[in-house]
Amino acid sequence: MAGAEERAGRQSELEPVVSLVDVLEEDEELENEACAVLGGSDSEKCSYSQGSVRRQALYACSTCTPEGEEPAGICLACSYECHGSHKLFELYTKRNFRCDCGNSKFKNLECKLFPDKAKINCGNKYNDNFFGLYCICKRPYPDPEDEIPDEMIQCVVCEDWFHGRHLGAVPPESGDFQEMVCQACMKRCSFLWAYAAHLAVTKVTAEDDGLLLNVDAVGDQEVIQPENGAHHDGALKEDVPEHGKAAEKEVKAEQMNEPCTSSSSEADLQTAFKNQHLDTESQAGCKLEELKAKQFIKKDTATYWPLNWRSKLCTCKDCMKMYGDLDVLFLTDECDTVLAYENKGKVDQAADSRDPLMDTLNSMNRVQQVELICEYNDLKTELKDYLKRFADEGTVDPRLTLGACETGVSAASLVWSSFISRSCQIMSRPSG
Repeated sequence: MAGAEERAGRQSELEPVVSLVDVLEEDEELENEACAVLGGSDSEKCSYSQGSVRRQALYACSTCTPEGEEPAGICLACSYECHGSHKLFELYTKRNFRCDCGNSKFKNLECKLFPDKAKINCGNKYNDNFFGLYCICKRPYPDPEDEIPDEMIQCVVCEDWFHGRHLGAVPPESGDFQEMVCQACMKRCSFLWAYAAHLAVTKVTAEDDGLLLNVDAVGDQEVIQPENGAHHDGALKEDVPEHGKAAEKEVKAEQMNEPCTSSSSEADLQTAFKNQHLDTESQAGCKLEELKAKQFIKKDTATYWPLNWRSKLCTCKDCMKMYGDLDVLFLTDECDTVLAYENKGKVDQAADSRDPLMDTLNSMNRVQQVELICEYNDLKTELKDYLKRFADEGTVDPRLTLGACETGVSAASLVWSSFISRSCQIMSRPSG
């Protein structure tokens, strides 16, 4: 018997102890995450009337649009009201998207919140995420067949999600970087390599891995050498499609910083760009050309970027033209970031969850506040004295059991009712 108790004691020592505080802290963390993702989206009204929303929480319905059908995305409110019992894929957040719920992509469903929708939203962009597949491996998440623990990271450009082990470079600690650009998007937006040498969390320089400096390529790495004369023309052509090549301007010796264009949608950004002053004589020096004049390296890997890195991107006329041709004008908009969306959600949620009792207390004059606080303290004393009697006797008030509560009112309830009544009397007095 003693041996069994000893074994049980050793087993209890090995088992992790989870306190109530741990549970509450975990619940609070999950609640904060939910507020961050969902708080910036409306849970009651379909977002369709807002047009292409800058950023919102999105879902895909596998029940209505299974694989093989056209991809479609639905807003938060429609996920509750129109697809509550359906199988949904959570897409986190995506930019410049208009709710598809009930349009022509849904064969047998009409949106309950906003049925008068166009047949299709031409401005929406879709990928494999809308069928529950992610990363270059095109696997679901969570993946029941994947036994390797790995973090999923979203690319800020294409907004697909990737396993950390499939990004070509070991991700830094999650708290050390703010945004990630995947391998494919770095290849498409190769101008970012010039910035990566100076801004990326893990600096990508020509000296990395003991590279020789006077070679054009080493394996999957390419060293870009500064050249005289035609260097800038060749470097810029590399990033910009043929139809979007702009005449190159001479880089001025003194650089001026221009504010990034920020607006509510991609269309607004395009309009802002087109309306920019085009006087080339007063154009500020190009930051990108200054960086390209230095040596940097291109690798077949993702890159990781710190907070506010977007504000360092050049916004001269030629660079804005290049962003438009590459369809990445959103990179100049600080409000496009997931962090900005999450912060807005937290602020909105905090405003909605204000304590009504504290609001009432703040609306009273000082005399009423003191009287109410005294009444509250009396309530605590009466309730404590009432419950202490049962604690001393080691019994439970039978009127607090489930059966008693269904048929009668406990003494504790009477104490609370008395407090409410006296509080109302205090609040009804003139505040003069």
